[in-house]
Amino acid sequence: MDDLKSYIREIPDYPKPGILFYDISTLLKDPLALRMTVDRFAWLFSGMNADKVVGIESRGFMFGPSISYSLNAGFVPVRKPGKLPAKTRSQEYDLEYGSDRLEVHEDAIEPGERVVIVDDLLATGGTAVATIELVEALGGTVIGLGFIAELTFLGGRRQLTGRWVESLITY
Repeated sequence: MDDLKSYIREIPDYPKPGILFYDISTLLKDPLALRMTVDRFAWLFSGMNADKVVGIESRGFMFGPSISYSLNAGFVPVRKPGKLPAKTRSQEYDLEYGSDRLEVHEDAIEPGERVVIVDDLLATGGTAVATIELVEALGGTVIGLGFIAELTFLGGRRQLTGRWVESLITY
């Protein structure tokens, strides 16, 4: 699936010196690349009988609804604090320098529902683990995780040992 790499722009020294940023906006603007991305996720998760697709803020929102549509599943956004209007459940997670928090509506996932989680990037795995914990706290079962790109040198997949994880591109 490395053919998608050609659609991703690499920006050196962003957001700070020494970081190589992989910009998916160039993938999003190309109709073929966008279709290939959504279709590959839909194919990977087809037959898993997902009830919900969870998209992690913010780039998971760009793909989650289309994947949900393809799988005939509902879509659930997981957001930064203070963005969801109804009662929420929250989960804190560690960052390289400090911590952050994610939230989901308490009624977004019913006990026993089968859930796929999607996002643009798997780096250290902290955001994915926090999202898994939110889904499981609501009684859902995470049946798979999908990422457009994975930075293998950061070891995020090790945080997800025992989980079904698919990355369309690896660096």
